[in-house]
Amino acid sequence: MVKQVSLAQLQQCGVESATAIALLPLINQALASLPAIASWQYLSQHLLQPSHPFALHQLLYETTFADWEQESPPAWIPSPEQMQTTNIATLMRDLAISSYADLHTWSTQNRTSFWEKMIQRLGIQFHQPYTELVDCSRGIEFPHWFVNAKFNIVESCFQAPGNAPAIVAQSETSPLRTWTYDELHTLTNQVANGLVELGFHPGDAIAIDLPMTAEAVAIYLGIIAAGCVVVSIADSFAASEIATRLRLANAKAIFTQDEIQRGDKVLPLYPKVIAAEAPRAIVLSQQALPTVNLRSGDLTWQTFLSTNPRFTAIPVPPDRHINILFSSGTTGTPKAIPWTQTTPIKCAVDAHLHHDIHPGDVVAWSTNLGWMMGPWLIYASLLNRATIALYDGAPTTRAYGQFVQNAGVTMLGVVPSLVSAWKVTHCMQGLDWSAIHAFSSTGECSNPQDMLFLMALAGYKPVIEYCGGTEIGGGYLTGTLVQPCIPATFTTPALGVDLVILDADYQPATKGEGWIIPPAIGLSTELLHQDHHQVYFADTPHVKLDGQNYPNLRRHGDYLERFPSGYYRVCGRVDDTMNLGGIKVSSADIERVINTVDIICDAAAIAVAPTDGGPSQLMIYAVVVPDAQITATALKSILQTAIAQQLNPLFKIQQVIMVGALPRTASNKVMRRVLREHYRATIDNPPLTNIT
Repeated sequence: MVKQVSLAQLQQCGVESATAIALLPLINQALASLPAIASWQYLSQHLLQPSHPFALHQLLYETTFADWEQESPPAWIPSPEQMQTTNIATLMRDLAISSYADLHTWSTQNRTSFWEKMIQRLGIQFHQPYTELVDCSRGIEFPHWFVNAKFNIVESCFQAPGNAPAIVAQSETSPLRTWTYDELHTLTNQVANGLVELGFHPGDAIAIDLPMTAEAVAIYLGIIAAGCVVVSIADSFAASEIATRLRLANAKAIFTQDEIQRGDKVLPLYPKVIAAEAPRAIVLSQQALPTVNLRSGDLTWQTFLSTNPRFTAIPVPPDRHINILFSSGTTGTPKAIPWTQTTPIKCAVDAHLHHDIHPGDVVAWSTNLGWMMGPWLIYASLLNRATIALYDGAPTTRAYGQFVQNAGVTMLGVVPSLVSAWKVTHCMQGLDWSAIHAFSSTGECSNPQDMLFLMALAGYKPVIEYCGGTEIGGGYLTGTLVQPCIPATFTTPALGVDLVILDADYQPATKGEGWIIPPAIGLSTELLHQDHHQVYFADTPHVKLDGQNYPNLRRHGDYLERFPSGYYRVCGRVDDTMNLGGIKVSSADIERVINTVDIICDAAAIAVAPTDGGPSQLMIYAVVVPDAQITATALKSILQTAIAQQLNPLFKIQQVIMVGALPRTASNKVMRRVLREHYRATIDNPPLTNIT
């Protein structure tokens, strides 16, 4: 097969004529003379530029791999030199292990040795050393890590040089500011002293309902240093949701802010806290003084903050709670999940090995302390002696991209819908993201087009897909910088963790539900107000693999597919698997196809059973690009054609509902439960344009 492109094709991609004429012979020479992988390496690393229209990137990627016979082609391949500088390669040299596959096998078959090695590499500080790394005498549901040890994880967060940058922060209304490790440590100590001076005791639950700022990081660490427990609440929650979380965690106080500035909008925050009947509040302000009157007993940040800059973090047992987080709530009432002193180690190990975070790296993730990626970002950065990059503002704007550029971000985390928004608005065009060595994507299923677009923004850097959860403390399925990156796929179970895919009959399969093989640091062992065993272990299958019995698999609920190459794809949650015409398919599979249609900005697929019985029917909620002139009927026809051509012609769309936005959790996951409820409530009424 002769591969080449024409001048007209380049011009149709939006390339200026002079540039197209100069590029054409170089492109066609590479396409004709080099194997596909080598051709793409040349095109992506030496010819294509972030300033070129993405349509050109996509054309050359598709042309290069037009005769590719495997499931999907790679868009980034690490060079031997790149691989040798990674933390994974260093670990492999230390262990005299020659392949990544062997390293993963070693990490799961020698779990004690693996985690002990990582404790040493991270330099975790203990006041009282452990006598045994893990005791599983109560069963693998309830491992006891670091037997007899006492420590406070906050102390291990301040091992970088005091003058090294700990945080680089900016808001929509203020310039870039750098906080050194010494400055962050001092503020952390002032917070801890302030709590002690107010009469709080170790074990007290203290909530945080704040945007992700440097002060929020210091408050988070200060609470834990004082032996107290952080209650994580997203600043976007309504008063009723705030009240639920305060009640579940039995919070004794709350840190909050008077209001949040987003562009030209002022969003009240402290009034929501009052409406939630919150306990005593410490109120920060973007102004010199709060813009609202305080309740009796509440304090300003300035009044609360201790003048004492020294504090010795209180050592506690490893299983002591440090943080109460809540599941995203896509399927109903959120689970209250305690993190212990050991959970941050999982965050840091994933960052160290899979995201390849080194001392001095700058790590950004548009997140919030109400979502697990907020605490994850703190530990992933500080325990690895890196810098946290925080932007207090909307990540959908060019201003955020300029912050990424000016802060020198080296690892940028995203959620797929954010990338989709960047792609539609072209807001990141022309920025210099060359400092980035890797991206990471989590929170929802991604699609290959958007991930290719993301890679192109930084001159083709890999995307580490990262799938896990609050109850894991990180990921169980992810990627590395020592394996080729195929957009929207995972390359490996996380090091130190293993999984098995089982079909409906609980037999090993290449597509089915994913089950985690415990134990591993990070995996939760309790829930507040719920039965942990019932949620994760009750009635789980017992399987035998490679001659070994696994009687205690842990339920997680993801529907996975493993390709012949050994790579994985997450097909959505098991709860979101549909049965259409007798064929099982996940909502993620359908959405992946729908999102390839240019006019689609965001979409969700749900299955609804008719009120009078019968097979489930496929409904599509669609957000189209701004100013699109199209009817729901016309859009249904376009989407049906895409599904028929790319997935299965038997999957018939019953209805397309066009909306202005999809309902999402604080962690940006689509709440399909809300969509199903919305559809049932509006069968006989015109559809709404927004759903909340």
